[in-house]
Amino acid sequence: MPERKGGETAEPFPGRLDAVRKNLFPWSVGGVLFFHRPGIRYLTGFTGSEGTLFIGTESAVLLVDGRYTTQAGEETAGIEVFPCRDRLEGLIRFIGERDLTEVAFEASALTCDAYFALRDALGERVRLKPLGKELGGLRKIKDRREIEYIRRAAGIASESFLASVQAMGAGVMEIDVARRLEREMELRGSEKPAFETIVVSGGKTALPHGRPGRVPMGPGDLVVLDFGAVVGGYASDETCTVALGKPSPEKAEIYGVVKEAHDRAVDRVREGTACRDVDRAAREWIDKAGFGPFFSHGTGHGVGLEVHEAPRVSSRDDGVLEEGMVITVEPGVYIPGKFGVRIEDLLLVKKGGCEILSSVPKDLMILP
Repeated sequence: MPERKGGETAEPFPGRLDAVRKNLFPWSVGGVLFFHRPGIRYLTGFTGSEGTLFIGTESAVLLVDGRYTTQAGEETAGIEVFPCRDRLEGLIRFIGERDLTEVAFEASALTCDAYFALRDALGERVRLKPLGKELGGLRKIKDRREIEYIRRAAGIASESFLASVQAMGAGVMEIDVARRLEREMELRGSEKPAFETIVVSGGKTALPHGRPGRVPMGPGDLVVLDFGAVVGGYASDETCTVALGKPSPEKAEIYGVVKEAHDRAVDRVREGTACRDVDRAAREWIDKAGFGPFFSHGTGHGVGLEVHEAPRVSSRDDGVLEEGMVITVEPGVYIPGKFGVRIEDLLLVKKGGCEILSSVPKDLMILP
């Protein structure tokens, strides 16, 4: 079996490949082309920044250029490596050598330019069939190893927050706290931040995805911190809202509303619950408190190799939670020009409930 650098044995993923193969017959195609990096990593273990994966009824082939041929061989097992000069040249040659007449492809990961170039090069002899939702559920259920990576990432992120929050206070710059938090995660073993760390204070907390700047925090401010670590390629996601000194009655009230909405949604998380019902549990409480118009996003999303992936926990999703899914619950209220509150935990779906993977308590933390 191939070995990775440092002697770590490459892992074959036959079960994951078979999950794709079992759908080839109803799709009436000879194989599927994957272009999205996280999906290719999930199916093969390959971590390179560019490549194309073909999965056929009896074969799995990774097309890579000369930068990655050695890496592909080291990181994968049971996968044929097909060297090529570039993606288009490789696909044309590969499809021609295999005499394929109908190939499905991952539509969301192929640009229009690339699609038209491939279609024109292949001509009428090969039919290209776009797949969208048919591939959307491949990574929703996490296996034991994936869950362990996410659990470790969540632990690193929570511990790093608790180490960083001690340096917060009036006059401290948002960007300095963000950098400290990312440094703490790196020191504890995170491969990189899961996304651009959010640390915003004062009126900027009304922006759900505000960016930290050279802005000093003020006394009485709320501060929203949204952060995540990465272990084994798998992300975590957590949001804490803290107060610098005693918050105003209005801020304390809205924090309490969001916390109750968060808790009600978490209580609904278990196998068999509709995603929209988890969203409804949070949204109805916020609506009842009179802040419905200020809750501007879904209640959560799946987390894995990407920080946003299936399922969506929103009123527009018709999916059902299954054991082994990892999702966020993150209701928020954002009052334009004033302040905002978001509270987020990372949850593992189980048969009779859920396990909260993030470990920071979500009662309002008041810093001196």
